[in-house]
Amino acid sequence: MSDPRTETEPAAVVCLGEAMIMLAGAAGPLEDVETFRRSVGGAECNVAGGLAGLGVPTSWVSRLGDDGFGRQVLRDLRGRGVEVGGVELDPNRPTALYVKESIDGRSRMHYYRTGSAASAMSPAFLQRPEVAQRLSNARIVHTTGITAALSTDTAQMLDELRGDFVLSVDLNWRPVLWRDKDPEPLWRLLRAADVVLIGADEALVFAGADDPAELHERLGGRCTLVVKNDAHTAVALEPDGRRTEVPALTVQVVEPVGAGDAFAAGFLAGTLQDLPMKQRLRLGHLNAAAVLAVPEDHAAPPSAALRDRLLTAADDEWAATKL
Repeated sequence: MSDPRTETEPAAVVCLGEAMIMLAGAAGPLEDVETFRRSVGGAECNVAGGLAGLGVPTSWVSRLGDDGFGRQVLRDLRGRGVEVGGVELDPNRPTALYVKESIDGRSRMHYYRTGSAASAMSPAFLQRPEVAQRLSNARIVHTTGITAALSTDTAQMLDELRGDFVLSVDLNWRPVLWRDKDPEPLWRLLRAADVVLIGADEALVFAGADDPAELHERLGGRCTLVVKNDAHTAVALEPDGRRTEVPALTVQVVEPVGAGDAFAAGFLAGTLQDLPMKQRLRLGHLNAAAVLAVPEDHAAPPSAALRDRLLTAADDEWAATKL
């Protein structure tokens, strides 16, 4: 499968991981909801769409079921400017999906991804010419701990994900996916990464610590580590020991799901531009703020004019900004 519109321009970033169809209905228990609204979700494809929205040439590579949901994923990502020519369609395994249940203003996710097409990715998937070519041209390759948890095959695939690129990994700790599994493959992936993004709350559950310096040391100290503390702040620790902290913007939150992926997209876009670390973190916060203000897992980024103004704003102006 190829996408003739974009295959002549190598992607600067390749995102590797599972996409899912998301079904969301009216508030109430699932047994009482009669109709659902469909959209596309999944951590790595959210990041891919966020990067494309910021003007970064981006590919998403994975496996999908050769079914209507898989075709919807491809159509959605193409529409958002993501190149998908490295995607493999599986005639036997389905596209994964999840259902969002909303009760008393709180969302709960129900995942249906066991035996999905993406869970069959293996080291051989990286050797497919369509995938190997995109990886060889990439400046950054991004994946998450979710992909490591999908199956033994996907964990082995990530063990072999090496090349002349910056490897970016978002922890995205999902305890349900790791139930009765040894998380050692995830530790190996994080320690191999050049950029690691972690939420402070999930780090405390996964690693038993949320202090950035301790986490950096446990990961080997060679990566750029970004620790996101919910709606409060983001801290970056670089291999040379430099520490940069930037407060989050004040946002009227509609739905938090997807904000971490949007942050990752903004941070990686700033990394590609070689922006100062403060501006990389600010771009992450700006992108996340746009997603926090909508019910979907992704949103258009703030305007270029607003981004340019806030990226260079004085610290007091940044801190006083509300979106």
